[in-house]
Amino acid sequence: MNESSRFVVLGVSGGIAAYKAVDICRRLVDEGCHVAPILTSEATRFVGAITFSALASEPAQTELYDVKSRIPHTRLGQEADVIVIAPTTANVLAKIANGIADDLLTNTVLASRAPLILAPAMHTEMWENPAVKANIATLRSRGVIIVDPEYGRLAGGDRGAGRLATTERIVEAVLSQVSGRANDLEGRRIVVTAGGTKEAIDPVRFLSNRSSGKQGHAIANAAARRGALVTLVTAASSVDADEGVTVVSVETAAEMLDGVHRVAAEADVVIMAAAVADFRPANPQGHKIKRSEGVPSIMLEPTVDILASLVEHRRDGQVIVGFAAETDDALEHGRAKLASKGCDLLVVNDVSEPGVGFNHETNSVVILEAGQDDVSTGLASKYSVANVLLDRVMRRLAQ
Repeated sequence: MNESSRFVVLGVSGGIAAYKAVDICRRLVDEGCHVAPILTSEATRFVGAITFSALASEPAQTELYDVKSRIPHTRLGQEADVIVIAPTTANVLAKIANGIADDLLTNTVLASRAPLILAPAMHTEMWENPAVKANIATLRSRGVIIVDPEYGRLAGGDRGAGRLATTERIVEAVLSQVSGRANDLEGRRIVVTAGGTKEAIDPVRFLSNRSSGKQGHAIANAAARRGALVTLVTAASSVDADEGVTVVSVETAAEMLDGVHRVAAEADVVIMAAAVADFRPANPQGHKIKRSEGVPSIMLEPTVDILASLVEHRRDGQVIVGFAAETDDALEHGRAKLASKGCDLLVVNDVSEPGVGFNHETNSVVILEAGQDDVSTGLASKYSVANVLLDRVMRRLAQ
């Protein structure tokens, strides 16, 4: 095992969502983790151990009494930097909550002092059962990290709470533990903006841009999961925010300006990820413009530069982050914007590149900071980009 890697025990228990653990395994290996899979006997009804052996850092194990290792649970438990079980069935939840060790996975949990992350997945009726709720409460009280399931399509075609959390959420929970990110932003107040503003032409038409708000929402969610008190001022209505994020919904640049300034004064960090319109119609019509009226002449006027306004009114020690979506000479334009705006960090991306920026699940950015080396993320999920940016923000706060 590489000395710099982190040892992750990946437990897989017997639920239909077990197939998703294959992608979790692959992602953790891609992130540089040493992954040791443990499958329960029930898990092998859904997925094969050979699949995990092919993708993981060492062969998958399924037996407590392995002839190759007399005490595999002790080795795995002691070497683990973190143990994650995904999916975690109601049965495995109950075993761990009550200290039952009757297979390799539950023995490994008891034989380890490593952080334990559980990602439950089950039908809604099971997830809402009082016994399961009591077990979850017990585990949380012991410091076990629960990656709550989501609402969505379940086995058999039902819909409801109990769907396994996304691979991204589970992987990030693991990386937060092995990278030291867990709760590193606790107590910090962070304001994030997101989405493309809409500027009315008439009651049914508007000027806008291609921003989906996904990157801003990813930043807000990542910051909240790292312990920050997050306010998200967003013009995106189709992207979800975590329960711990306070959401302020806006539509126009003027509304975003007002919404940001109402909360920015108390913030330690303001991250302007929104794509705010630079111009708006000077005289929006009060009625729908009819084709019979001819082609309208739309006069534009500039909107207020929110980023510049924040810098002008910043308080001592406040970190302000700007964004620049470019289509050519991205770094040149980004460095010019960093200098002219006076923000601490500027995140620049070339949205003309495949898979980058608007409406994609991925992004590729370069983080600029005066007097510091540039940080490039390469093409990565927007959640991963969010955490790279927050790492840089943390370093700035420490200064």
